[in-house]
Amino acid sequence: MDPSTFSETIQQHQGILHKLCRLYRDSREDREDLFQEMIYQLWKSYPSFAGNARISTWIYRVALNTALADFRRKQPRITYTDSLPDIPDNGGQATSVQQDQLFAALRQLSDAEKAIIALYLEDMSYQEIADIIGIDENYVGVKLNRIKSKIKNILKL
Repeated sequence: MDPSTFSETIQQHQGILHKLCRLYRDSREDREDLFQEMIYQLWKSYPSFAGNARISTWIYRVALNTALADFRRKQPRITYTDSLPDIPDNGGQATSVQQDQLFAALRQLSDAEKAIIALYLEDMSYQEIADIIGIDENYVGVKLNRIKSKIKNILKL
C-alpha cells in the first residue's frame, strides 16, 4: 500500500469524516479523537479494500462503524465546567448558527437515523445509502421521510 495514495484518498474524503465526527460527538476534543480513530481504522483496513465498491462507500462504512463502535464502547462522560464550550468564530454568520442548530437536532436522532441522514446530506443516492447501511432501497426513502419529519419537529419548523 502506498502511503501517499492513502493520504490523498483521506484528503479527498475528509469532509464526510469531519461531518460524522460532528454528528456523533459534542466536544471538539471528542471529535478530534473520533477523527483520529477513523483514520486509524481506515489505515488498518486499507489493505483489505478489494475495490468491489467505490472508495467513498468503503470510507463511509468504516467511518460509520468506527463512530458507532466507539460510541458503544465508551460510557458517556459527564463533565461540568464554569465556562461555555468554544464555538468557532465565523464572523457572526447566520449560516453558522443554522448549522449549529441543525447539528444539535441531528445529535438527537438515533445512531441509525444519524447514519442515514449523514449519507443523504452527502448527496448519496438511495441505492448507495442502502448499500452502505445494509437496508432495502425503498426503506431508505421511508426512513428519510420519517427522519425529516422528526428534524422538523425538533427544530419546530
